[in-house]
Amino acid sequence: MNAGAELTYPPARHEEVVDDYHGTKIADPFRWLEDDNSPETKAWVEAQNRVTSRFLEGIPERGKIRERLKELWNYERFGVPQQRGGRYFFTRNSGLQNQAVLLVAEALDAEPRVLLDPNTLSPDGTVALANYEISDDGALLAYGLSRGGSDWQEWRVREVATGQDRADLVQWVKFSGAAWMKDGSGFFYSRYSAPSDGAQLTGVNEFQKLYFHKLGTPQSDDALIYERRDHKDWGFHGEVTDDGRYLVISVSQGTDPKNRVFYKDLHAPEAKVVELLNDFDASYEFIDRDSATFYFKTDLEAPRSRVIAIDLRKPGRANWQELIPQGSDALKGVSHLGGKFICTYLDDAHSSVKVFAREVEPRLSGAASRAKLVREVPLPGLGSVGGFEGRRDDAETFFSFTSYTAPPTIYRLDLATLEPAVFRAPKLAFDPARYKTRQIFYRSKDGTRVPMFLVHARGLKLDGTNPTLLYGYGGFDIALTPGFSPTVVAWLEMGGIYAVANLRGGGEYGSEWHLAGTKHRKQNVFDDFIAAAEWLIAERYTSPEKLAIRGGSNGGLLVGACMTQRPELFAAALPEVGVLDMLRFHKFTIGWAWTSDYGSSDDPEEFKTLLAYSPLHRLRPGVRYPATLISTADHDDRVVPAHSFKFAARLQECQSPGGPPVLARIETQAGHGAGNALSKTIEHTTDVLAFLVKVLGVPPPKK
Repeated sequence: MNAGAELTYPPARHEEVVDDYHGTKIADPFRWLEDDNSPETKAWVEAQNRVTSRFLEGIPERGKIRERLKELWNYERFGVPQQRGGRYFFTRNSGLQNQAVLLVAEALDAEPRVLLDPNTLSPDGTVALANYEISDDGALLAYGLSRGGSDWQEWRVREVATGQDRADLVQWVKFSGAAWMKDGSGFFYSRYSAPSDGAQLTGVNEFQKLYFHKLGTPQSDDALIYERRDHKDWGFHGEVTDDGRYLVISVSQGTDPKNRVFYKDLHAPEAKVVELLNDFDASYEFIDRDSATFYFKTDLEAPRSRVIAIDLRKPGRANWQELIPQGSDALKGVSHLGGKFICTYLDDAHSSVKVFAREVEPRLSGAASRAKLVREVPLPGLGSVGGFEGRRDDAETFFSFTSYTAPPTIYRLDLATLEPAVFRAPKLAFDPARYKTRQIFYRSKDGTRVPMFLVHARGLKLDGTNPTLLYGYGGFDIALTPGFSPTVVAWLEMGGIYAVANLRGGGEYGSEWHLAGTKHRKQNVFDDFIAAAEWLIAERYTSPEKLAIRGGSNGGLLVGACMTQRPELFAAALPEVGVLDMLRFHKFTIGWAWTSDYGSSDDPEEFKTLLAYSPLHRLRPGVRYPATLISTADHDDRVVPAHSFKFAARLQECQSPGGPPVLARIETQAGHGAGNALSKTIEHTTDVLAFLVKVLGVPPPKK
């Protein structure tokens, strides 16, 4: 559809900026758009939004789409409960609240009361409860607030009994939780130095430090627990063992799944930090401890992961014990509860849960022999689980289950009987029986077998005319698993097909699958996605004229790369908060951390790989690119909006004369995605679906 012929795009000035990358000269004419504070950039953003608004407001079906999305989002939904000190804490959204409300109940069957309502903290719902931790006795709540969608958080402390805040305030926290001392005297957290004025959303985040905040004292008095001035790229995550004896420090290096593990004896105030695992050779996730034995989930010599035990008294590798060996499925999470290991696995990208009994070897105090499978927890179908939190001596735990057509249901799991029971189930005006979810497998360019979920109406005709939305991610060891979304439901009600390809680079099959889509192998990810599109077309599910692709963040890179490599294959492209300038991504905020997946243009060989697929640099004048709606936000300090700004400016000038529309939608008071106000999410989704209705010729949703 030639829906962009009448559009006049805002002019974007070219400046003479040329960088020399290892002898290769690369022009960067839109470098000025990297300064999000400049009047010129702000004027360009306003002009882009005016063009986009005029286009979207002219779509007659837009109002009907918005109303249906409000109906679909207007249902009661709950978070997974946590129990501390006999109290139960969980979140609830009554339906259309911008932010979920944190509730507390004195007993499981007691009427809950509001502990913290973020909706009262700002008139537009843009202050979010980003994170929270409850003290061991359930008396105190440490909570982190995010403003306008930023990754920056400020932490406060609230008394659970009174609902009153104490004077404590901790600022400039990012990528960190809070780990309470057993006695509730304070908590550990990680932070960066305060950024300079004007650089809060773009300045590089390096040299994270681990601190302890003692309640009732100013942040300036917080004790520095650990830092590494010789490693600006090290990050620290502290957690306190259930018995309060040890502080376990996971040391990360960017987004690489490999990590180090150190610990500190909290019962000995002068004890130094001990470097337990310092080889940076694998992923090690601390699970729990028994006496001097630490349990870890690791992918060392096990790409799909296993559980091992390390005795602190003899920590050499020759003495390590394997408790749960690697299986055929990827082990994604382990909890040690009620004397059992609760293990969540991915079986071809959907969840299964197995419970193993912990058997103590009598001749070695505190050491453990191989655990024994007790049972598999029954699940309602093809979906995803989350939760299983708690303390080692708890009698119960909770988890959620969701699928593409079922919103999250919360279950209570009795740890003695291992029988799940529904705790909270949402009610939604939507009939899932009208739709089906199936999983298929297709072959990528190099023959690799790749899974893909398909969701569509029952009785679908395979005549090549179905509007199809293909979604993907493919990076950072993150798995795409089935999950409910009102956006998908509305798309299904329009007669659309929703397809999710589980690409290499993700975590669906363990570390080998992840590594197969990184650095010099990143093209595998794009090949997998393109092959998914070709399969959908060959099998007559859809056609290039009816196929749209969508992805966010690393998925925005995916969309940008595929639409520039195979523009004829897609009718519409939706790159959202995407990494689109692969030569400069590492120069902003936390971008340097992604070099473990992408590589860096500072390296001569990695530069060649990045330049070959960088979406910004692959654009060519006169090519007919798909209809494109580029989405970003002014408070995105994860993937700075400059990526989208520069890509939009270049794509608009390269689009073939009279070609499909190229629009930039720049949200205000919003960030990378997490914590954004629901009202803004609904407006964004409305615009996305209205755009697809226009450019693909799709009818609006029907109930």
